[in-house]
Amino acid sequence: MPTTLLRADEIDRIIERLASQVIERHGQCDGLVLLGIQRRGVDIAKRLGAVLNQRLGREVLFCSLDINLYRDDWTTPLGKPVIGESFIPVSLDGKDVLLVDDVLFTGRTIRAALEAILDYGRPRRVELLVLVDRGHRELPIHADYVGRSVNTARDEQVNVLLHERDGKDEVTIERA
Repeated sequence: MPTTLLRADEIDRIIERLASQVIERHGQCDGLVLLGIQRRGVDIAKRLGAVLNQRLGREVLFCSLDINLYRDDWTTPLGKPVIGESFIPVSLDGKDVLLVDDVLFTGRTIRAALEAILDYGRPRRVELLVLVDRGHRELPIHADYVGRSVNTARDEQVNVLLHERDGKDEVTIERA
């Protein structure tokens, strides 16, 4: 039976808080690129972007990144990548990239994203924003902005449900 970690109203408040933290660090966000990792990272980045756009009175550049070809597990018999689309209409050279994902776990998805980003240029800086950090890193990666840190067991699963894909907003945890 899943346990609810975050409800819709809490997710909304977290995104508002994260937007405040981004503005605090980046001011008018000139040169900032929001880069959501397919799939739910894209949805979170869009929501974050909407809040930033409203507060700043202008559009912050939004892009999306598919990292499936860069994953280190697709060569195993269990891994069969489903290739999606990346949408990055500009060079990332010299930009501040805010990489956005739903859950930070082992760090392997972020490693793949960092490798993929280099195909689009050499950013000035890459920061990481996640809705949930559940620990258990296998690589030395940390998030610069964290919505909620949660202590989990390795055999637990954190499920992020978002209205755009799942019809409701909720984060749950359950035994795998």
